[in-house]
Amino acid sequence: MAIITISRELAALGDETASELTKKLNYRLVDKNTLERKIKSYGIDSGKLEKYDERKPSLWASLSQDKDNYLHFLKTAMLAEAKVGNAVFIGRGAGAMFKHIPGVLSVFLVAPLEIRVERVKSYFHCDEKKAKQIIEKSDNDRIGFHHYFFDIEWKAPENYFLIMNMGYTHPSVCAEMIKRLADYYITEEMQSLHEARIKEAILAQEIKHFVLYEKGVPIHFLEVIASSDKIVLYGVTNSQALIDAAISAVIEKMGGTVSLTVVSEIQVVQEYSIVL
Repeated sequence: MAIITISRELAALGDETASELTKKLNYRLVDKNTLERKIKSYGIDSGKLEKYDERKPSLWASLSQDKDNYLHFLKTAMLAEAKVGNAVFIGRGAGAMFKHIPGVLSVFLVAPLEIRVERVKSYFHCDEKKAKQIIEKSDNDRIGFHHYFFDIEWKAPENYFLIMNMGYTHPSVCAEMIKRLADYYITEEMQSLHEARIKEAILAQEIKHFVLYEKGVPIHFLEVIASSDKIVLYGVTNSQALIDAAISAVIEKMGGTVSLTVVSEIQVVQEYSIVL
């Protein structure tokens, strides 16, 4: 079981490379359409997806509960796909989402601006001025999306295992290089660590969903970290009673008996009010 994530500048041949890579590795492709279908199956309206998909939300959109729902169900969909195993994720912040998961190989594809401009002119049948505007908007959207939802710098090299210049590299050549790196990096030991960490991440996401969406306990900024020996809750609320309710929800989710220690790091702020 392994995951490869591909982040890409517009016109850096990301889709073409991902397609070639899935053929070489016999992996599944998890793209925008795959994740949208999964998110829609959770009852999220498609119109709400477009407001946030690889873009920084507007001021009003950022104040909406929809943004929290979008990120929650995006993570849920990604983890559901990761559970199946052996997948190439393209875009949607997958590199950031799986950043701390062992056995995830993250790749960033770039290309010189002048080459990107020529490709965009061909894609959109536009002149150079319009092509540059399209590229600038795409870059700004993706920068904003990663910063807003994942608090990382999209183009920062430290966020990736491999950065490739696709100005003159054919997608099949790039895919072969990624495959060779994956063959070297993703060992049996790494796969074992990967499977364990994915299982913990899925449990954490299920607990978060149960507390917020099924039990309706208003813990703002709730995050759940699950490990082999404990479950830790982080967030903000305005009473100890709500913290107790969140802990009770975790115990209920785990079947009434918890072999793991449940630890609350939720902060009580008396004047804090939850806006839903």
